[in-house]
Order: sequence, then C-alpha cells, then structure tokens
Amino acid sequence: MSLHICQVPGDQVPLPLLLQADPSEQKVKGYLNDSACYIAETSGVVAGVYVLRKLNPSTFELMNISVHAGYQGKGIGSKMLTHAIAEAKRFGAGRLEVGTGTFGYQLAFYQKAGFRVYAIAQDFFLKNYDFPLIESGIQHKDMLRLALDL
Repeated sequence: MSLHICQVPGDQVPLPLLLQADPSEQKVKGYLNDSACYIAETSGVVAGVYVLRKLNPSTFELMNISVHAGYQGKGIGSKMLTHAIAEAKRFGAGRLEVGTGTFGYQLAFYQKAGFRVYAIAQDFFLKNYDFPLIESGIQHKDMLRLALDL
C-alpha cells in the first residue's frame, strides 16, 4: 500500500478522524491553529491524521494521531509516528512528548517506538472531560506523559 503524508492547514484536517483519538471537539479545535497538521493518504483517501505542536524551541508534542477504522492494522499509524518523529527533528526538537491513557493499545504503540513514561497527570481525564472516557469497559482517569529523546 502506497502512503503519502503531507502537511495541511488546520481547517482542512478531517475533524471526525481527530475525534476518534480525542472526543472533545473543543480541545481538538483549541490546538489546531497553532500546530502542524498532517494527513496520510492512500489511493486518494485520507486514511490517517496527526498533529504536532511546539511546546518550546526544543520540545514538540504529538497532540493527536488517528487512523481511520477501515485502515487500522496496516502499519499506517506506525508510519505516521515515524513521520512525526522525523518532522519534530526537522523542526529542531530534541524531545517529542505525548499524553495517553494508563492502559490500552496506545500505550504499547508509543512504547514500541521508544517513548518512556516521565510523569503521571492524576485525574486528568476526570478533570478535563465532561463525560467519562471508557475503553474496554474501564474508565480512563489518569494520563501518562511519555517522551522520546530525539
């Protein structure tokens, strides 16, 4: 499968796809304008999206990464993560951070790429979302902060 990843303006990013990874439309729209947004296309179809945000001159955060359900399990997420790491390096970052839940496939996804836990934001999902985030029948409460030194 051929995959093309390119940067697009924040207002051209498919919001429904971003909401798969972060269901708060308000939060997602809040970081799009000051971030670098990318789409991954295969055969002219947007199969994935990710968003990078500069935290400071040497640190970027992967705000969101999502693969369309019909394209999951085909390595697109891994290719986008590799692309995101390369883009952060290209922008001069020495560190790439990400926040995720304390369980689930997302945690293993980042750890396989070399990310390591550096902090826990206790009750993050309870304090920052007006609705419970449930995965595999378990409510997300805490956020793990992970980082990869570039």
